Amino acid sequence: MRQPKTDRRPAGVTAAVVLLAAAAVVTATRTPATAQTSQRPQQREGMVVSASAIASRIGADVLSAGGNAVDAAIATGFALAVTYPTAGNIGGGGFMVIRMPDGTVTAFDFREKAPLASRPEMFLDSAGEYSSQVHHNSHLAVGVPGTVAGFALAHEKYGTGAWARLVEPAVKLARDGFQVPPGLARSLRGQVNGSFQRYPASVAAYSKNGSPWEEGEVMRLPDLAGTLARIQQNGRDGFYRGETARLVAEEMKRGGGIITEQDLERYQAKERRPVVGTYRGYEVISMPPPSSGGIALVEMLNILEGYDLKSMGHNSAPYVHRLAEAMRRAYRDRARYVADMDFVDVPITRLTSKEHAAQLRATIDVRKATPSSPEDIAMEPPESPETTHYSVVDANGMAVSVTYTLEAGYGSKIVVPGAGFLLNNEMGDFNAKPGLTNESGLIGTQPNLARPEQRMLSSMTPSILAKDGKLVAVIGSPGGRTIINTVLQVTLNVVDFGMGIQDAVTAPRLHHQWLPDRISIEDEGASEATVAALEAMGHSVRVGGRQGTAHSIMVDPSTGAVIGAPDPRDSDAGAARASSGGEQE
Repeated sequence: MRQPKTDRRPAGVTAAVVLLAAAAVVTATRTPATAQTSQRPQQREGMVVSASAIASRIGADVLSAGGNAVDAAIATGFALAVTYPTAGNIGGGGFMVIRMPDGTVTAFDFREKAPLASRPEMFLDSAGEYSSQVHHNSHLAVGVPGTVAGFALAHEKYGTGAWARLVEPAVKLARDGFQVPPGLARSLRGQVNGSFQRYPASVAAYSKNGSPWEEGEVMRLPDLAGTLARIQQNGRDGFYRGETARLVAEEMKRGGGIITEQDLERYQAKERRPVVGTYRGYEVISMPPPSSGGIALVEMLNILEGYDLKSMGHNSAPYVHRLAEAMRRAYRDRARYVADMDFVDVPITRLTSKEHAAQLRATIDVRKATPSSPEDIAMEPPESPETTHYSVVDANGMAVSVTYTLEAGYGSKIVVPGAGFLLNNEMGDFNAKPGLTNESGLIGTQPNLARPEQRMLSSMTPSILAKDGKLVAVIGSPGGRTIINTVLQVTLNVVDFGMGIQDAVTAPRLHHQWLPDRISIEDEGASEATVAALEAMGHSVRVGGRQGTAHSIMVDPSTGAVIGAPDPRDSDAGAARASSGGEQE
């Protein structure tokens, strides 16, 4: 694997100052769910696909103005903090995977950290009993945010545009306003009338004097605009020091939290070596710990490489059975071994080896399910599905895959008074209490306990596929522990079944995570006969719901055209193509 160049700009990228239009972006048109763009042979254009058509347009404008994929990812990420507050954020954290035009790969870890005053027993109530409320829905649930530091470090290493120009569109969106899209209107209505009621600053920030915003109305976020303006002017110090840090620390103290100005000042994002594997001649590039995504993805692909999946038929009973058995084994290894590798020795090489996969494959009975048992290993705490993913490719072939989150939808639901942004509740991804393991999924094993400055375990799986030295696809998804399996299936759809990226993203998906011992399949993802065949093998099967929103990009192998695929499961999503005319896909 080629290593990242940290002492110069990436090969094939010319430094440029990104010049953005002065007018605020206030609306955009979503790509129809069925749109395919491979018929357009525009081979030298970039593409951005995200959960917000408005944010995608901003990222594409950066590409059109000469910025690279990292620049566009930063601008898109800040815009999502305005237009997609359920998961887009400056008060949370996440991961970024980059593939340079010359094939060099690197990754950035800006996962939240536990504050300095953290301890494994911090989620107990006054009686010494574990409290889910404290763990997930209090000021103690807030981890030290990482997004701004991650974007700043990625920009320092590989960005080419002026930082202030990249943040400017988000400042304008928050200050001047944007038309509320339908999905956001529905989502905010539930929050303003529900969880936000506990926090007056949250209601004030995201309502019209207490009334929900309606679709098409122009929503303005002046306090958030002020915070973004400080970041625009002062970079990471505009968030981790000064006025914003003071406001965060004051809110923590008021609500019984433990994040201090010292915690914020000490926070550092990290550049890490990606997890890299191969699958049927494709290179698979993904995120290392504290994400479990890259390890589990490569492990499952290694197991499945031993089967002729295409001959079985997509989502047939034999196919679903083998996927479920591979998922079962990878998620069990995830629970046993993976945590923040700054605190725990994670055996990445062994877990992602072909030899380990062969040993696991040999334990799979192709005729019946392997039971999962809590006695195999202690179970893990649940993860929220409320995350967001976006994909970027520039005209030079640089690719960026970003997944970031606040944890639950709208995080802790706490807006920092005077700063206007939502805080995460990521501390809920740490184990509940030392030694506490039960059937509901709580676990008390050592690796993922809350310790000062440890990063909590994650399933986020921003990923990139390449073959024969050429970029193939940029993939990722939200969805808690379903994320890894969503990315797995989009990959299989492309590689094994030869689907175009929109079909690969739209196809019904399934999930198994070892415990609970159940296959979940999306609506219309399996026939009654398939479900009956799986149950006859000993599987428990549940059909219904939806899984993930895999906003992805693919390079057409025949034309070289860049194809954007917003996931139709996300009503406000959109793909935006970079061009001199700023064309919206």
